[in-house]
Amino acid sequence: MASTPMTSLAEIRERAQALGPKRVCVVKAEDEIAIGAAGDAMRLGIAMPTLVGNYEKIVEMARALDYRDLVDNTEIIDSAEPAVTSAKLAADGHVDILLKGHLRTDQIFKAVLDKSYGLRTGRLLSDVLFYEDTLSERQRLVGITDGGLNVAPTLEQKKDIIKNAIEMLDCIGIKQPKIAVMSASEAVSEGVPSTVDAELLTRMGEEGEFGDAVVFGPLALDNALLMSAAKAKGISHPVAGQADCLIVPSVEAGNFLGKSVKYFGGKACAHVVVGAKIPVLIPSRVESAEDKLNAIALGVLYASR
Repeated sequence: MASTPMTSLAEIRERAQALGPKRVCVVKAEDEIAIGAAGDAMRLGIAMPTLVGNYEKIVEMARALDYRDLVDNTEIIDSAEPAVTSAKLAADGHVDILLKGHLRTDQIFKAVLDKSYGLRTGRLLSDVLFYEDTLSERQRLVGITDGGLNVAPTLEQKKDIIKNAIEMLDCIGIKQPKIAVMSASEAVSEGVPSTVDAELLTRMGEEGEFGDAVVFGPLALDNALLMSAAKAKGISHPVAGQADCLIVPSVEAGNFLGKSVKYFGGKACAHVVVGAKIPVLIPSRVESAEDKLNAIALGVLYASR
């Protein structure tokens, strides 16, 4: 995809402009922030939106938000079952990306995972988030997965989560990613199952299970991102202190970590669900239009892989 690693969400948007526009379906589009993101993505040439939901509410909302050009230049589909309608559009090849609007995440995935629409690939779906990290005194993009879908992933599911992350990292130009398998400590202990899984996943990586990616764990957060912390603990490994992606042990850990980066650290973020035939974007309803625009741009990169 990219010849050199991207280091910012601005670069992701610029790359999406070069690759776009892709057809983005906003599922239950009567949502102010989703309409704003879709309108901005259209104006930037990143996306050509399709808006699915209550026709009258969508048009009224878009005009009130001063996105009359969105009403005039996009397809608006009236549907009482927007998730089903959107999944069918994706299955028929009419749209490239699904963006969650004013509905719950489980509602959109019930349709996406319905075997009759053929959007499944056989691989586990997982959410990959990127934020702009500056701990190494240089800005770079770091991934966190999975803080959106898989509650307590098994060892086999973690393998898929890593493979999904590698595919997404490739889209932003990281060809030989350093993958940190996270836990609360770098010490392996039977009493902490995530450390045992991390050790097994490290061994799988050494045996070539993950291609050119370097997978290592267990690592605590400081040891994964700070060279000084890794050195203080005597951890000498290419992943330690310079991880490109953090594989968390549970959805709670990933959710807390992703939101901490955003709300405590003040970092811009973007995330996308990978593993289906098309990318699915599930930003929360409280995320800003800019967050959703960044997610659309990330989805465009994945859809263009």
